[in-house]
Amino acid sequence: MHTPEESFPASLRAAWAELARRGRVLALAGAALLVLAFALLPGLAVHSSCSQGPVEVPCPVDPRDEAGRAVADEFWFAHRGLDGDGTITARLTELTGTITYPPPHHDQIVSGLVPWAKTGLIIKDGLRRGSAYAAIMMTGAHGVRMQHSYVEDVAGQPGGVSAAQPRWLRLTRSGDVITGYESADGQRWTQVGTARLPGLPATVQVGLFAASPGDLTLREIGLGGHVGESRFTQAVGVFDSVAVDGRAAPGPWGSDSVGEMNHTDWEKYHRASGLVEAGGTLTVSGTGDIGPVGAEGGQRVEGTLIGLFAGLIVVIVVAVRFGAAGTRRELAARSAVLGGAVFAGSLATAAVALPLGVWLLRRAGVNVLPVGLFTQARVVVGAAAVAALVAVFALALGVLLRRRWQAVTAGLGIVVLPYLFGVVPYLPDGVSAWLLRVTPAAGFAVLQTVDEFPQVTAHYAPYAGYFPLPGWAGLAVLGAFAGAAYALAARRTAH
Repeated sequence: MHTPEESFPASLRAAWAELARRGRVLALAGAALLVLAFALLPGLAVHSSCSQGPVEVPCPVDPRDEAGRAVADEFWFAHRGLDGDGTITARLTELTGTITYPPPHHDQIVSGLVPWAKTGLIIKDGLRRGSAYAAIMMTGAHGVRMQHSYVEDVAGQPGGVSAAQPRWLRLTRSGDVITGYESADGQRWTQVGTARLPGLPATVQVGLFAASPGDLTLREIGLGGHVGESRFTQAVGVFDSVAVDGRAAPGPWGSDSVGEMNHTDWEKYHRASGLVEAGGTLTVSGTGDIGPVGAEGGQRVEGTLIGLFAGLIVVIVVAVRFGAAGTRRELAARSAVLGGAVFAGSLATAAVALPLGVWLLRRAGVNVLPVGLFTQARVVVGAAAVAALVAVFALALGVLLRRRWQAVTAGLGIVVLPYLFGVVPYLPDGVSAWLLRVTPAAGFAVLQTVDEFPQVTAHYAPYAGYFPLPGWAGLAVLGAFAGAAYALAARRTAH
């Protein structure tokens, strides 16, 4: 008679021999091939390009900041050089704008500001898109803000601006430290924030800017789902009492767009983005934004693993059929063997599918959002962990429900379907988010690579890659389901 220490290894060997049967091996290999096919075929089947007249050229991509992130860096810049330390001060007397409205307004452009329209003062490392900057600004609905390094945002005083109630703004440079101030009268100043910009060159560009991100509208589809659409907007800032203290370049203000502008009908035939000087007043008009780029900026790397849902269908079927365990020791052995095998196979598959799929997409001209190696590794390991936990969960269902078709249906119904309803914008956002909080499909959050930023207007919905739970929390939900199912299955088996 075997001791417990001897019998569990024997149970592991028996479970491995059972899993290694030809049919199960082929099924799990087929699951891996499905994941690979979904990852590689898009890059092999598509080609993305743009045109300049009759010439085909690569499509433009978002600039990268100092950290390698994809960023938005598009605004109109009235600027001059500043050598060394110095200060720029200006009084803002007006912030207005225009917004394109969707039907039933028939795409009419009317007066108005989007919440994150912005105008103010900026210090920037040249005119190159993606270079370091710090800015103090007035926004459409969020008062005064100091923003820098594309992702940092500090709130100042709330409220608006008008000729009767102007806002004074100031930026000072001391080495690589930029400090932003605001004032109601130009006499008493309140510090809003500071920014350290390592490596800032001796000569920088300082001046006035205006930008206005697209107006987000939601179009309803399916059974109450929504997809986001962006509409053209423009912001106009009116300044006077502009002064630059320090070794500033003499002569008139330079006037340039950072990024492309003046291609829309509104800018061509009504108000061009740019700078207008008259009687000591500087009026700056601009569109675009300065900040991080979210999921709308390109293909997400985790999109190469979209085939994981198809592979999990196969895994669930195999796991349910593998779930016949006579004793708790056999259940533990089968769970360990199946979970380990699925984790190892999924890890190897994802480690090939993700980088190769990304490479093929970029070779085909598709803009794939950049992420670091650590994030890629986290996605690969997370995908393997999701697959292994789903396998254990499905195996336990096979023990609990006895009838295999019931267990397979349950597994698909509470793992795969909630995920599909989440990533396809067919249901209302609230319903999709709820499904991805309280079902095992929450585990897919570990694949998310995009972040939410309050200073960026976007449709933060599951279909766009924004899960309602952080990755670790979503994986914990899936782990809790797998653990609970395993515990119930263990209670139903003999000692």
